[in-house]
Amino acid sequence: MLSQIQTDVLVIGAGPAGCLAAAILKKRGFEVTVVEKQKFPRFVIGESLLPRIMGHLDDAELLDAIKEVGFQEKNGALFVHGDEVCEFNFSEKFTAGWDWTWQVKRADFDKALADEIERKGVNVLYETAVSKIEFSGTASVTKVDCADGSQFEIAAKYIVDASGYGRVIPRMLDLEQASTLLPKQSLFAHVKDEKRTDETRIIALILKDNTWAWIIPFSDGSTSLGIVSGAEYFSSFSGEPLKQFHEIIESNDFLKARFGDAELIFDPKKLGGYAVSCKKLYGDGFVLVGNATEFLDPIFSSGVTFAVESGHLAGDLVADFLEGKKVNWEEDYSTYMKKGIEVFRAYVDAWYSGDLQKVFFAPEPDFDIKRQICSVLAGYVWDMENPFVRKPKRALNSLISFLEMRNKPTK
Repeated sequence: MLSQIQTDVLVIGAGPAGCLAAAILKKRGFEVTVVEKQKFPRFVIGESLLPRIMGHLDDAELLDAIKEVGFQEKNGALFVHGDEVCEFNFSEKFTAGWDWTWQVKRADFDKALADEIERKGVNVLYETAVSKIEFSGTASVTKVDCADGSQFEIAAKYIVDASGYGRVIPRMLDLEQASTLLPKQSLFAHVKDEKRTDETRIIALILKDNTWAWIIPFSDGSTSLGIVSGAEYFSSFSGEPLKQFHEIIESNDFLKARFGDAELIFDPKKLGGYAVSCKKLYGDGFVLVGNATEFLDPIFSSGVTFAVESGHLAGDLVADFLEGKKVNWEEDYSTYMKKGIEVFRAYVDAWYSGDLQKVFFAPEPDFDIKRQICSVLAGYVWDMENPFVRKPKRALNSLISFLEMRNKPTK
């Protein structure tokens, strides 16, 4: 007979989604246990945040703990293609709200969040993996395996699955489904960046069709450099990831000038197949948050935004449910989250089709339209007053058609 602990809510995963959910639930008076398969700090990508998350961190009483770490402030983004540059400053966005955020090493960011919820009284159990869940109505008993080989059970009234790519409940309940996005790979490393000129903005550098690089400066003088493309692009460079990484840098004038002689902090890593989706986001006794639900693409840095948004919202809704209030999970959670996903998906699709570049690099851009698009890039993808949120595909297609007509040579 395994020993058993009791908790109001079990959170699977101590990343940003899990920490936000746990913080909100604890703030509202519930006992929360978090199980995390890994030991923190641990490396993960998703290093450029968006201003949308700042209000949620503040509401969850986590913002001050993050401020104390001293992460690099971020106030905008640059998109670069050869000599063309498109600049977005979050202070010029259409939607009211925070106009700055951070660029973070996720090992430090995630640990700061987890340490703070633990300080608030959340029980965080590291190196503890879920092996089995049995539901009885909305209540559940979860068996977990510890690093030392021991096992025990956790009885909970509700589960928040923030297991990220572990996707614990989606895999157990056959909720996974393939993403409709074309598969991409990322090759990335951290480098010592002695030639930086602007630390406050991420750069998305277009290398060729469907291929781009992220440049994310950190406060300690290092920078995250990553290349995103399809497998065929990487296969055109010979050798192991380290050799490919150097060859790609040498193949582009911008990268070569800034990083040609930069010292690597760690050897390049390669990830692929990260675009994932799910058949449903909730069920009796559980809700999925963060990457356990859906992940689109590194472009536009939406991953942590969805993690924080979903964790914050799920925490409040689970608290409502446990307080006996009526919760419409389809309308209040699933439809809401899918709207944000729909907006970012429209921009991801337009980015890889090349249509969005026609907007970004158009001569004489309309300031009001640019403000509205800037709000999307700042993560405000639930502002229905913004036409580029309300009907994202229609608004983008109409704008692109207008620009093509305007720029068409006259006979």
